[in-house]
Amino acid sequence: MERGSLRIFLGAAPGVGKTYAMLEDAHRLAAAGTDVVVAVVMDHGRAATAALTEGLEQVPLRSVEYRGTHLPEMDVDAVLARRPHTAIVDEYAHTNAPGSRHPKRWEDVDELLDAGINVLTTVNVQHLASLNDVVASITGTRQQEVVPDAIVRKADQIELVDIPPELLRQRLSSGLVYAPDKIDAALANYFRLGNLSALREMALIWLADRVEEGLAEYRQRHRIEETWPARERVVVALTGGPEGEALLRRAARILARVSGGDLLAVHVRRPDGLTEGSEQSLAAQRKLVEDLGGSFHQIAGDDVASSLLDFARSVNATQIVVGVSRHTRLQQLFGAGGVGSAVVRDSGDIDVHMVTHSLAGRGPRFRLTPVLGRTRTLVGYVLAFVAPIAMTLALLPFPQLNLTTQALAHLCAVVAVAFVGGLWPAVVAAVFDSLLLNFFFTPPVGTFTIDDPQNVFALLVFLAVAVAFSLVVGVSTRRSQDAAVARAEAGTLSELARGSLARDQGPEEFLEQLRGEFQLASVSVLAEDAGSWKVRSSAGIDVPTNPEEADGADQMGAGLTLAWKGRPLSGGERRLLAAFEAHLTALLERQQLTLSLRDTVKLGESNRIRTSILRAVSHDLRTPLAGIRLAVTALRRQRGRTSPEEQAEMLEAIDGFSGRLDNLVGNLLDMSRIDSEALSVLHEPVTWLDVVSEVVEQLPADSVRVDLAPNLPALDGDRGLLERALANIVENAVKYAPDSDIVIVATTGGLLAPGIADRPVSELRVVDHGTGVPTGRVLAMFQPFQRLGDEGKGAGIGLGLAVAKGFIEAMDGELTAEPTPGGGLTMVLRMPLYAGPRD
Repeated sequence: MERGSLRIFLGAAPGVGKTYAMLEDAHRLAAAGTDVVVAVVMDHGRAATAALTEGLEQVPLRSVEYRGTHLPEMDVDAVLARRPHTAIVDEYAHTNAPGSRHPKRWEDVDELLDAGINVLTTVNVQHLASLNDVVASITGTRQQEVVPDAIVRKADQIELVDIPPELLRQRLSSGLVYAPDKIDAALANYFRLGNLSALREMALIWLADRVEEGLAEYRQRHRIEETWPARERVVVALTGGPEGEALLRRAARILARVSGGDLLAVHVRRPDGLTEGSEQSLAAQRKLVEDLGGSFHQIAGDDVASSLLDFARSVNATQIVVGVSRHTRLQQLFGAGGVGSAVVRDSGDIDVHMVTHSLAGRGPRFRLTPVLGRTRTLVGYVLAFVAPIAMTLALLPFPQLNLTTQALAHLCAVVAVAFVGGLWPAVVAAVFDSLLLNFFFTPPVGTFTIDDPQNVFALLVFLAVAVAFSLVVGVSTRRSQDAAVARAEAGTLSELARGSLARDQGPEEFLEQLRGEFQLASVSVLAEDAGSWKVRSSAGIDVPTNPEEADGADQMGAGLTLAWKGRPLSGGERRLLAAFEAHLTALLERQQLTLSLRDTVKLGESNRIRTSILRAVSHDLRTPLAGIRLAVTALRRQRGRTSPEEQAEMLEAIDGFSGRLDNLVGNLLDMSRIDSEALSVLHEPVTWLDVVSEVVEQLPADSVRVDLAPNLPALDGDRGLLERALANIVENAVKYAPDSDIVIVATTGGLLAPGIADRPVSELRVVDHGTGVPTGRVLAMFQPFQRLGDEGKGAGIGLGLAVAKGFIEAMDGELTAEPTPGGGLTMVLRMPLYAGPRD
C-alpha cells in the first residue's frame, strides 16, 4: 500500500492562522471532489476558525477520562475505518491523554499515513525539538509538547503561514486570538514584539534550511553540478599560512553585506604532505572561523585547486576567497603554480576573490627535499637535452681541457637535471652527456669511435657515476614523498584525535568529517540483521542502504560495514580509512556503553525504589491495613455488644486508616509516573484561591491560616496536579510542626530560576515555625523515600515532597525550601502566570 502524503502548515506563534489556512485548503480540496474529513480541529474559541469546519465531514472525537475530567481526543480507529483520501489533524505536536494508543498525536498521524491516508496538520516553531530551548530562552515559556525535527522534515510539503508581528498583535488586541480577559497578559508576555520578531526569524531560517536540503537532494538526484546561487555561501581556502586570518575577515565582510549567508573555511590536505602552513596556524584559524559564526572543513585531494572547486560545488557555494600565490615566477615555471590562478580558470559560475597579502610572490618556505610534479618532470626531460648541449657549447672554445675536466663539467649538468626532473630525466641526461663527450671531446673527434682504452674507461665511469647519482636522487625523492604522505596522514590523525578530545563527537558528526576528508557524496554505517541491512548512522544525501549500491564498502567488524558513494578510494586512502574506521568503531562502542550505563543507572534506581517500596509495603502499608482489619474484626465479633458511640469510633478509625492507605498508594503511583516521564499536564488558568480552598477543606479546622492577596492573577498550570502538590506540602507542615502557627501566603512578582522559564510568576509560601530542617539536608528532603527525623514512626514513606516537586516542575514551576526567620521551614512555590492557551 502506498504511504499517504503529509502536508504541514508551520507557524511562528499561536494565532498566525495555521488552522484557518489548513481548513481553507481543505475546502478547496473538497470542492475539487477530494474526499476530506476533519479528524480533529482545535478552534480555541475562535469563531472564524470554528465557522470553517462547517461544510466538512467531521469524525466524532472520542472521550478519554483523566482524573475525573473527560478529554476529547482524535479517534484513530474511526478515521481508519472511514478511510478518507485526506484527513485534517490539527496540532501535530499535541500530547495525547494517558490511556491513548500513542503518547503523541504525530504518532497517530504516522499510523494514518501508513494506511495510505493523506494528512494536513499544523505545528508551531516552538514545538520543534531542536528549537525548544532557544524559544524558552527568548519567550520565557518552555513547551512540554515537542516533535522531533526529523519527523517534521520528512513531510512531503511544509507551508509557512506568516504574518507580520505588528499584525498578529493587532489581531490579538481585537480579540481574534484569545478571550478578552487574557489579552493584556498575552501582550505583555509571550506576544511581545521582540519575541514575535525572533520567532518569525527562527521559522524562516528553519524553513530555509529545509528548502536548502530539498534543493541539494534535487541537484544530486538529477546530477546537476552547476552552482545554483539560491543562498549566499562563501568558501575560504586556507593553507595554514599567516594570510589565513586576512582571508577569513575579508569573507566575513563580504557576508556582512547580505543576510542569511554561510561562511565555510576549507583546508585541502594533500596526500603528498605538501603544505605551506602549520597545524598551530590552522588551529588558530579554526577558532577564528567559529568566532565568526562559520564552519571549518578539512578535505584530502591531490590537486588543491580541483579539490577546492569540488567542495565549493558540493556545498552550492556562490563565492570563493583565495589568497594571491606566495610562489615566485621561477617556482611557477618549475611546476609550483599558484592555486588561485587555477581556481579562477576552472571556477565556472562561482565568483572568485583573490586577496593580496604581505607574503604574496615572496616564495614559500625552502624545502630540502622538494616533491616533483608532472610539470617539473617534463621540464626535467627538456633539460636532459638542453643542459648537455649548452654545456658542450660552453666547453668547445676550450680544446686544451682534458677529458677528466670535461666529464666533471658535464656531470654538473646531470646533477642539475637530477635536482629539477628526478631519476629518469637524469638518466637520459647522463646517457646523452656520455655520447656528447664521446663525439666532441674524445679522439678521434667527430666520431663515436674511441682509440684510447683509458677514455673508454673514463666514459664508462662517468656514465656509472651519473646514473648512480640519478638513482640516489630518485630514491631520495620517493622517500621524501613517502615521508610527506606519512606526515599528511599523521596530521589528519592528529586532527582526528584533537577533534575527538575537544568535543563530544557523535557518530553522525564524525561521519560528516570522514565524508569531507575523503570528498565523498555520502557515507553510512550499515548493520546486518537477519539477512537485511539497516542504516545505523549516516551523513550526506542519498546514503547507501546496502553495500551493493555503494561505490565502496569496508567491513568494520562486529557485523558493521562502512559504505560510501562518490568515488572509489585508492590503496593509500584505504589505509587512512582504516584509522577512521577504528575511531568510528570506538565511537559506536562508546555510544552503546553510554546507553548501557544509562540503563544500568535506571536499573539501579529502580532497584533502590523497589527496595524502598518493599520496605514500605512491609511496614508503612501494613500498619493502616492492620488497623482496618482490627476494627472490622471487632465490629463483626462484637456487633451486638458495642454501643453506637463505639461503632462510630471504629468506623472513623477505618475511614482514617483507609484515607492514609489511599494517600500512600497514590504517592507511590504518582512517583512512578514522574520517574517514567509519563506525567501528562493539562495547562489551564487556575488561581491560588481555588487550589488553597480545596486543600484547606481536607485539613483539621484552624490548623492552617490563609493570607492571600486580593485579585491574584491566574496561574498557568494543571489544577489537579497543583492541588496534590500543595496538599502534600501542607500536610507535611502540619505533621512536622503540629503546634506551630502555619500560614499560607501568596504574592505576585519575580522570575523563575534561570533555566526553567524567564517569565512573571506568582509565589505561594507555606510557613511553619517548627523545628525546621538542617541546611545540609534540605536538598535530600526532596528525594524519594526520605523521612527526615521521622524514621520508625510509620507516618509515611517519604514521598510527599518528592511527588510535589515533580508535579510543580512538570508545570514549569519551582519548589524550594528556606528557613523561617525565628525558626521553622518555609516552602516556596513559584508558578508562571497564565498567558493564553498553548497551541
